[in-house]
Amino acid sequence: MPNEFNRQMPFSLQAEQSVLGAILIDPEKFSDVAKQLDENDFYLELHKRIYSAMHTLSLSQNRVIDEITLTDMLVEQTDMDEAACRSNIMTIISTTPSTANLDDYVNIVKEKSLRRQLINASGEISETAFNDGETVYSAIERAEQLIYNISNNRNNTDLVHIKTLLTHASDSIVALSRDPDKYMGVKTHYSGLDNLLYGMSKGELLIVGARPGMGKTSFVLNIAENAAFKGKKTICFFTLEMSGEELVKRMISTEACISSSTLRSGKLTEEEWRRFGDACKKLAECNIYIDGTTESTVSRIKAKLKRIRELSSGGLVIIDYLQLMQDPAVAKNGRTAEVSAISRNLKLMAKELDVPVICCSQLNRDLEKTKEKVPTMADLRESGSIEQDADVVLLLYRPDYYDQKQDQQNRAQVIVAKNRHGGTGTVEMSWDPEHTRFSELSNIEEPG
Repeated sequence: MPNEFNRQMPFSLQAEQSVLGAILIDPEKFSDVAKQLDENDFYLELHKRIYSAMHTLSLSQNRVIDEITLTDMLVEQTDMDEAACRSNIMTIISTTPSTANLDDYVNIVKEKSLRRQLINASGEISETAFNDGETVYSAIERAEQLIYNISNNRNNTDLVHIKTLLTHASDSIVALSRDPDKYMGVKTHYSGLDNLLYGMSKGELLIVGARPGMGKTSFVLNIAENAAFKGKKTICFFTLEMSGEELVKRMISTEACISSSTLRSGKLTEEEWRRFGDACKKLAECNIYIDGTTESTVSRIKAKLKRIRELSSGGLVIIDYLQLMQDPAVAKNGRTAEVSAISRNLKLMAKELDVPVICCSQLNRDLEKTKEKVPTMADLRESGSIEQDADVVLLLYRPDYYDQKQDQQNRAQVIVAKNRHGGTGTVEMSWDPEHTRFSELSNIEEPG
């Protein structure tokens, strides 16, 4: 992209030469440099070509880097003649002070590269903002993604030896054994469920599937309240179906044990007003964030979550629900492709932000045609990729929803249909429709 500001792009000739020269002096240093820089981090085209040739020699062909092999590779890869290549290489070696400060030279090259990327992104953001053919929200999403890409480029990952990973794994298991409550995942505070899941781990995508009317919104709200009240966790709740105010009224109803119809009428008894006040006070003390935007994409949600600093120290993200989300980039390929892209991006978001993400999902109508009507993963609506991307799949089932005469009134089952890191099973629950509350029937003690 042209430099619209008509100013010299940031770069350091001496730092670029010194990085390349240090590698020529001590070729063993290349593997360390390669973890932090690629050829595009160099500004001058000559330096890009030299670094690319070094990469081919060392990593692709496992050959030693020296003046002769590098000259030969440059002649092979570029249109430069041998004399010019040798002259440039000798100039670089002669201007390199030493290899002692190589880390500093690498940091300078990387910093200048990031500044150039930021300048180019600024120009692209400006062009997007001027483009009336694109919605302002799409332009904002594009800008956020460009900045994020630059920020993420600061931390390159590399292959890690198993000894290092064994140390990390051992340390985490020892820490967990000493203080389970501190180091296990976010607890649902339903003991049977936590014994199966052992908490909701960072980076996990959990899908809660149910047919309409089964109470999936109430269930994830109950989990949110439990995690906020008992676990002191930061909760970010995205409600795409109802407003934030409606969601809070449900939470008040559950916490104050006041029916939703009573709250809607405003006709509370003196005792209910007391409980109402206590519930509002308790909820106000929780670290719960609610977004009532009716149209949302994964990238837009991710951008909002990055602004919640407390989330990184331990929290939970809940989205209600998947089928109301959008992905304009793939919508033209059909709804199945769109849902597949959304579920995959939700998993990537969970991993990227290092938090558990719960997303509600509708189940197929075909479930209603079955005799038992007990849901399975095959009933997840519109895309099999949901089942594939999810680490955990929870399915809700209430027998009395279909048969008011049977003896299991106000009973519910949370079916753990998939658990990537543990067992599956069914947790029996009670359901209080008046106060939209799920409670566990099991007397199993909570872990920890």
